[in-house]
Parts: sequence; C-alpha cells; structure tokens
Amino acid sequence: MNIALIAHDAKKKLMQNFCIAYRQILSRNDLYATGTTGRLIEEVTNLTIHKYLAGNLGGEQQIGIQIEHNQIDLVIFLRDPLNPKFNEMDVNNIVRLCDIHNIPLATNLASAELLIKSLERGELEWREMFK
Repeated sequence: MNIALIAHDAKKKLMQNFCIAYRQILSRNDLYATGTTGRLIEEVTNLTIHKYLAGNLGGEQQIGIQIEHNQIDLVIFLRDPLNPKFNEMDVNNIVRLCDIHNIPLATNLASAELLIKSLERGELEWREMFK
C-alpha cells in the first residue's frame, strides 16, 4: 500500500516516535512524505521514504495530487489544530480529497494507531478495488 506521512512542526517528534513504534508494518509498504517530515523519519528509522517538497513549499499539494490520482491508500496527517498555518487551505484540501476519494485518514495519534493496526490485520485490502 502507498502511505502518505505528513506532520505539522509541533507533531514531527510524535510522527518520528509513531514510525519507530510501527517500523515493521511501515517497512512493508511504500511511504511518501513531505520533505522535512520524511527526512526526520528516515533519520530515526532507516525506512525508505519518497520525499516531496516541504509542506509549506508545496509538498502537501504534491501529495494531494497523488490522492486525486488514486495513488495513495492511507494518509497519516498529524495536525496541530492549536496553531493554524498560513497554508491551512492545503491542510483542508488533503482532508477534502481523502473524503472525496475514500482514502482512510488519521489526523491524530489515536486514529493513526487504529489505521496502522487495521493495515497490519489486512483490513484495508479493500483499497485494491479502487485502483
């Protein structure tokens, strides 16, 4: 499966810890991330990640395009709702695109863990029908 990983600045350490904890599951999938988030994850996990531009430089838009073309199966987007960014429109666009294209989306640690454990159990194989 193709998994997109995005994290706001205040959530990057949390994303690193999440990827450390679920490294074995993530390693069996193709990973995509915004630039800084991808680099930080690679540094602590040695996972191979296709990195786009930093989120505020267009990385979130690049992942959005992949979602539009049905090339992403799962999005983990650890958002910081307490500190809205100038690119909040891109954030809302990712959420909207996931809703439109029926892509499972986690926006916090609790939902990310539920989705990653569902992935491990094979409960997201239905995504293959959408390709």
